[in-house]
Amino acid sequence: MTKLEGRGKNDDAQMTNDEGRPNDQTTKQRSEISSHSGFVIPSSLDIRHSSLPRDLIASATQLAELLSQIESVDRVAIDTEADSLHCYREKLCLVQISLPVPDVVVPRLRIDAGQKRRVVASIGDAGREPRGPKADRDHPAVAGLQWDYIVDPLGAVDLSPLRAVLERKKIVLHGADFDLRLLRRGLNLVAHRIFDTVIAARLLGIREFSLAALVKRYFGVELGKGSQKANWAQRPLSARMIEYAINDTHYLLPLAERLGSQLRECDRLDWLRQSCQRAIEQAAQERVRNEDELWRIPGSASLRGREAAVLRALWQWREKEAETADRPPFHILQNHELLGAALNFASGKLPDYRHFSSRRRQAFRMAAQNAMQLPESEWPVSQRRFGTRPSPEAIRRAEELRCRRDRAARELDLEQSFIAPRSTIEAIAAKETRAASLLVPWQRELLGIKA
Repeated sequence: MTKLEGRGKNDDAQMTNDEGRPNDQTTKQRSEISSHSGFVIPSSLDIRHSSLPRDLIASATQLAELLSQIESVDRVAIDTEADSLHCYREKLCLVQISLPVPDVVVPRLRIDAGQKRRVVASIGDAGREPRGPKADRDHPAVAGLQWDYIVDPLGAVDLSPLRAVLERKKIVLHGADFDLRLLRRGLNLVAHRIFDTVIAARLLGIREFSLAALVKRYFGVELGKGSQKANWAQRPLSARMIEYAINDTHYLLPLAERLGSQLRECDRLDWLRQSCQRAIEQAAQERVRNEDELWRIPGSASLRGREAAVLRALWQWREKEAETADRPPFHILQNHELLGAALNFASGKLPDYRHFSSRRRQAFRMAAQNAMQLPESEWPVSQRRFGTRPSPEAIRRAEELRCRRDRAARELDLEQSFIAPRSTIEAIAAKETRAASLLVPWQRELLGIKA
């Protein structure tokens, strides 16, 4: 999940109700979490029309039983959901987990008489006949069964045992960077071995590598998109939200098997290992931005002098308002509105927005007024990008690397940018010692760069 700059048709209503108050609905919902009883969600590959529970794993007892299930497997599929579209500081709201059913369980599965269905079973059903993973009598091997779980990080339960057990497993993710960063912030979890299905797909030359595209390609299933912008901090979750969340991990284990098998056939499994290890390393690095760059939103480069000073002041005002209201900044004012307001104030006009309260309107105008009165010496300095002109040798070297990359891309049916982006080629052409930090061994090998 990513932060989006945009607003739905109901956002104006949200703006009128976010000032100076906590999210009453979320506060109420969080208080209800402790009353939920958790369920394991055993499932087949056909879950589109399932009857789904509204309960999450949110107690120490439920978690302990889940941990015992995780301990029995080597590979775990994980996805996360956050609430970045609904609060100022995003938080980890869900951890979806899918596990293969241990071999010892499979012989005890009840064979459904040819009818594909999905049944919900409590975690506490140990010792009873397991209900859930579908076993079609036309497939006596009963392969590819799994359990799906949803863990509630907002519940009053210590998840450090979950972190400890997951760190010992190989974790299957789709587009690992966001999830690894969120798991690190939310659970202090640092993965050591991963299988990123996006990387695997791209190593096979697959151009459409979204989860929906891959699930359709390999399993013929259309995944819904209805809950992409949902508020994942709300409780209870709707059946639709739970199904959306489960889908994010439900197909990952069989998908990883398919992709891994194909990579093995073309001898690229080690390439996957190298790229996944680099993904782990990059996700562990904190992203640091220059404080003076933060207010420079898209479109701000055209503003100069007093206009830029007003924009900077309005951006800082918006950040304070958003933090106080615990809302994303775009709920206060969108970027294009912020730019327009700066231009209007600088030209002597007085912009206004109907969803502003009198207090917010006054603070908005005061911020602009203070910026208008700043002396020229305190106006923002234009951030022109002056690059160093590459030497003739660097230009020649970059062209040589591009030719090698493009030839390898054609021969292996890989995207050129996946082997090495333009910026990376230019950086290495200017200073070849940067290759080790910018490219993994298989990429360097295709470019003819020696270790």
